[in-house]
Amino acid sequence: MSIKREIPEVNAGSMADIAFLLLIFFLVTTTLKTDEGFDRLLPPKEPGPEIELNERNVLRVNINSDNQLMVEDNVVDITSLRDLTKAFIDNGGMTINGNDYCAYCKGNRNKSSSDNPSKAIVFLSHKRETTYGFYIMIQNELIGAYNELRNREAKRLFNQGYVQMEEEYHNQNTHLERKVILKKQIKKIQELYPQKIIENEVFNN
Repeated sequence: MSIKREIPEVNAGSMADIAFLLLIFFLVTTTLKTDEGFDRLLPPKEPGPEIELNERNVLRVNINSDNQLMVEDNVVDITSLRDLTKAFIDNGGMTINGNDYCAYCKGNRNKSSSDNPSKAIVFLSHKRETTYGFYIMIQNELIGAYNELRNREAKRLFNQGYVQMEEEYHNQNTHLERKVILKKQIKKIQELYPQKIIENEVFNN
């Protein structure tokens, strides 16, 4: 006489609960990398109140549709952009008795150029046809100008370059006490040379 045996069934009722718990676990424990980009001041979506600016404190950099670079309406080569930007930011045109006199500036003290690094603004405009690669090259030169000036002051005040200070600060192996010191030093240098690069609306010429 044959005995008929039933195959036991696996209870899958709790599988959905387990999958749900695993999903929550991975969502909670997974670190999502934040995208990084350029640190820039973009023009407001809606026009705000007009701010009076001395034209001498504004450096206008334009890129046309043919990837031609213009600084203050003068056609220049990209290799000279960094030095032109540094000369503008570091000009220190305010007189020695003025409230905005820059004692640490090493520029030409030209009265027709920027008064102080804190007042110097770089306006960058470009045409829609400007190639992305050339646009990034211009960005790199402008950032490089600020970094070179910051490096100079960081070495003078703290015997360490600004870029190296930032790298050390963001290094996960740097001790907390050292990071506290670096943060204060970095902030000091940024106050001396605040990076003011504003993306202007696409110009029409």
